[in-house]
Amino acid sequence: MNKTFKGAFTALVTPMKENGAVDYDGFRALVARQIDEGIDGLVPLGTTGETPTLEDGEEEQLIRIAVEATAGRVPLIVGAGSNSTPHMEGYVKRARDLGADAVLVVTPYYNKPNDSGLIGHFERAAAAGIPVIIYNIAGRTGRNIPAALMNKLADIPGIAGVKEASGDINQIMEVIEKIALPRKDRGAPFWVLSGDDSLTLPLMALGGDGVVSVISNLVPRRIKALTAACLAGNYEEARRLHYELLPLVQHAFIETNPVPVKVAMNRAALAGTSLPAGPVRPPLGPLAPENRAKLFAVLEHAGLIQGPADST
Repeated sequence: MNKTFKGAFTALVTPMKENGAVDYDGFRALVARQIDEGIDGLVPLGTTGETPTLEDGEEEQLIRIAVEATAGRVPLIVGAGSNSTPHMEGYVKRARDLGADAVLVVTPYYNKPNDSGLIGHFERAAAAGIPVIIYNIAGRTGRNIPAALMNKLADIPGIAGVKEASGDINQIMEVIEKIALPRKDRGAPFWVLSGDDSLTLPLMALGGDGVVSVISNLVPRRIKALTAACLAGNYEEARRLHYELLPLVQHAFIETNPVPVKVAMNRAALAGTSLPAGPVRPPLGPLAPENRAKLFAVLEHAGLIQGPADST
């Protein structure tokens, strides 16, 4: 594998029209803006993209647009997870055949597989011949991948790294120290990307490679600046950016992702920024009025809107 997965990657929202249909033109515009703003890579069809509610045909069209719009300028990591191993294999092969650079495969959710089941699941993902980024997020799946098991998974040919969203800094340190750094030393990188915007700075300071960010849907240039400062070893600047972004990060998760970030994008769009987002699909619902007010106050402070408005 000769792909490089480091820096700022955006977990793309899926823009929707008011009638609930996918806004494909909006998605194309969103991808173009991300690249224009200097983002290092894109991740469509993740949790932020509302994949549990997307139809297969919608997903395929979104992949095709992302491949066409990126045109090889940045790495494209396509979400391809499922709690059914055969379904996951089909999604991985679809992403490969449509031109993705890598796939993001989440730990199977709800059925909480044992260690041998997880190893078999990721072996079958990697067998498709496209780099696989493991997505470890116990808060949504009910199953954490501890460092010892991650080490076994990292030995599978084709496993390229992990989006680490356990929220456990001790586990993250162990993954970097015992898995990622030794492999990089011998020329076989295992990329470690933060799955939490708030942990981008500490993860990268410990030797990690970047972030798969939600708020970079809104401020890609700022997230790119944070990761670039970390990669350059300029941690004074990175700390400044981290604390500048922190209120925005915290309020982007004031309710279930991607509800707040879509509201923020819609509000910023009213201020003249091209940020197509639209509504969320059920079972997600509107942001609570009191949380909308808090979010708008943070957006105003960040210079993304001119005064709060009573609009989503």
